Amino acid sequence: MDDVRASSAWVASHSSHVVVDSSGIEKVAERIDTIPKVKWDFEGIHYFDNGPLTVQYLFVLDALNFCFWPDKDLNYDNLAAGLKEAIQNDKSVFDADRLQKYTGSELRELLKWPRPLPLEDERVRLLHEVGFELERSFDGKASNLVESCGKSAVKLVALVTRHFPGFRDHSVYKGHQVFLYKRAQIFAADLWGAFGGQGYGEFYDIGSITIMADYIVPAVLRQLGVLKYSATLASTIEANTQIVAGSEEEVELRACSIYAVEKMKELISMKSGKKVLSIELDLWLWSFGIQCPALQHHRTLSIYY
Repeated sequence: MDDVRASSAWVASHSSHVVVDSSGIEKVAERIDTIPKVKWDFEGIHYFDNGPLTVQYLFVLDALNFCFWPDKDLNYDNLAAGLKEAIQNDKSVFDADRLQKYTGSELRELLKWPRPLPLEDERVRLLHEVGFELERSFDGKASNLVESCGKSAVKLVALVTRHFPGFRDHSVYKGHQVFLYKRAQIFAADLWGAFGGQGYGEFYDIGSITIMADYIVPAVLRQLGVLKYSATLASTIEANTQIVAGSEEEVELRACSIYAVEKMKELISMKSGKKVLSIELDLWLWSFGIQCPALQHHRTLSIYY
């Protein structure tokens, strides 16, 4: 995760459209004595059986966890709960051989969604990719993928991005490679949260995981006064105009969010004298954001978040 932190810091120091406000970070850190604890499955929407089937469910979930906004009625809860119901009804629904054969209409049927999903062809392609590579390299089981990482979240992210191209969330920004790895990191974070840091969720280096840079966290950080946008970027977001994936604006929104939360984490840790995890901050910021329906986020068509 050093590449994620270093490249995000480089973007923040060369940013043209997004500014990380140090005084805003300090104000937030001053108001927080401890990170409000948010239970991983606080909405009760995820499947959990404390075994390998949960790992398979989470990997499929995180393979599909992106770009809900084009359908105003669709959100993450629909995906998580839809996949939960599917696996409760049929324990083989996410077997590797079946993942390779799903069509768009069959995926919609699994989720009980009445119309085409945003980026539906890409979602189907990624299901096929996950099924194929799990079968080829991990005997069809995401639990084998997790077991092969030796309880290292960093190694798990590296394995996922090495074997599954759809998780390779990086961009080129002003001639520099920028690594963000939202969905690969959230797989490790979901395992840690679901299993309570035990079993398949035990990682000795969980503190290495950064926040998962998506739509919600930058908008929350802006509302908190941590991020400031240029007038042009602010008007683009407020007009609900799409921002191109890989553009300077889009990379800055995500990378500056990672950098800002890392700085926030350092200040809160110094103030409290306790270790603070980025994923705890991420869950708190995300839960804060989804409870503010009026919060305006940027709009980018992307398979990465």
